[in-house]
Amino acid sequence: MVSPGTTKVAEGEDFGRAGRNLGAAILVGLGLLLLIAVSLAFRLEVFVALVALVSLVGIWELAKGFATRNIHIPLAPLWVGAIGMHASAWVGGPDALLIALLLTVATVFVWRVLDGGGRAAARDSAAGAFAAAYVPFLAAFAVLIVRHEQHGILLVVTYILMVVGNDTGGYIAGVLFGRHPIAPAISPKKSWEGAAGSLVLSVAVAYVMLVVILDAQWWWALALGVLTVITATTGDLAESLIKRDLGLKDFGSILPGHGGILDRIDSQLVAAPACYLVFSLAVPA
Repeated sequence: MVSPGTTKVAEGEDFGRAGRNLGAAILVGLGLLLLIAVSLAFRLEVFVALVALVSLVGIWELAKGFATRNIHIPLAPLWVGAIGMHASAWVGGPDALLIALLLTVATVFVWRVLDGGGRAAARDSAAGAFAAAYVPFLAAFAVLIVRHEQHGILLVVTYILMVVGNDTGGYIAGVLFGRHPIAPAISPKKSWEGAAGSLVLSVAVAYVMLVVILDAQWWWALALGVLTVITATTGDLAESLIKRDLGLKDFGSILPGHGGILDRIDSQLVAAPACYLVFSLAVPA
């Protein structure tokens, strides 16, 4: 049985993003970028709240997906922990974020055990710990990026543009030249040629943002481009594999042309820590 809001997929169907309504996907994508721009222009705390809200929805979608396999993660401690992680990242930085993650995972285990023991509790707790690390913890790196003392807004814009460049370069090169799939069993239409296109455009974006605008050394642009392509592609393939294991095509339908929130931010989640690392080294506060 499939929970409401999730989409069941037939065996053998592509679990990637190919085949979506391109027009709707572009309009929704532009709308999301506008929403982010407004939040950054208003107050940075609004951006932090927006990232936290996205995490809460992502946890909910993941919980529904797990429920299709009779895995029930405790939402209450995860939601509270997600808010705590984003607040901790904003106020206290990476050390506080890590502490908040550990407290969330511990609370999830205690909460689920008190709700009833047995093998199901161990399974649900492990899935809950994964949910805490996968969605709010990774998302909170966007908060760490934007709290940079001098260039927070510019760096978070760079992070967003890096993932957009990765997706755009990969799509164009994949459509025009794609012949050799990276992982045909998981995402048949994601090709090595598309990855090359992702690399070219990602490095170009990184060069403009880091070297031209922020006066960083050129090798940081190369490092950022390479790491973004690796992590963003890994995030995309990893979520496709998760959906394949759960028998789902999408985690939801809240975003026309994209699916659910998790379907939209899979690349962003895994790329965020890599971007934060490069920014911390290339553009010290």
